[in-house]
Amino acid sequence: MRIVLPLFDGFTALDLVGPYEILRMLPGAEIVLAGERAGRTVRDGVGGLGLVATHARAEVRAADVLLVPGGPGARRGVADPALLEWIGAVHATTRWTASVCTGALLLGAAGLLTGKVATTHWSAVRELQSYGAVYTPERVVTHPGDRLVIGAGVSAGIDLALTLAARLASPAHAQAYQLALEYDPRPPYDAGALAKAPAEAKALLGVADGWGGGIAGTGGTPPGCGA
Repeated sequence: MRIVLPLFDGFTALDLVGPYEILRMLPGAEIVLAGERAGRTVRDGVGGLGLVATHARAEVRAADVLLVPGGPGARRGVADPALLEWIGAVHATTRWTASVCTGALLLGAAGLLTGKVATTHWSAVRELQSYGAVYTPERVVTHPGDRLVIGAGVSAGIDLALTLAARLASPAHAQAYQLALEYDPRPPYDAGALAKAPAEAKALLGVADGWGGGIAGTGGTPPGCGA
């Protein structure tokens, strides 16, 4: 089972690494890190963490799973015709095409989300809607008929990967992988969604109370998701 994870400068590390830790456990999984050039180190968008591309994108034309991460590089990538053409071409071959966080903007720019309910990081709602998608704050949205799975911001990639594992293998496999990762979230604060976060937390990110995930008001873009 070929699982392709595209690398581009400015990806968000957890968007990719979280799902990777689950999907690599699937029976027969072959993980492909597809970058501009094989052997090139690609840096994330914030701290300079690097991952080495195992393959050049040009030589990857098919996949069982294509999972597109987000990050500031994804926001820039919507203006890269070659990247968008590649996403569309690989999607035509997949069992499932997925995105995490602002990776949904790349799917949208490639024409895959027009008229579809989709999710993304709360800071990118307006951009997502500009591609004809209908935003929902759900953590994971699945369109089986279109072979699409779309995840919300950053940490939602883990939920997305478990959803994929259940469909690609079985619910028991997904539960086993969840147990292997000891993924049993009990966050110390209930501030993981824009609607629940206190004003002080929003202020530290430069986000106005009325911003509403990019629908109204103004605010900054959080680390890992920005331009």
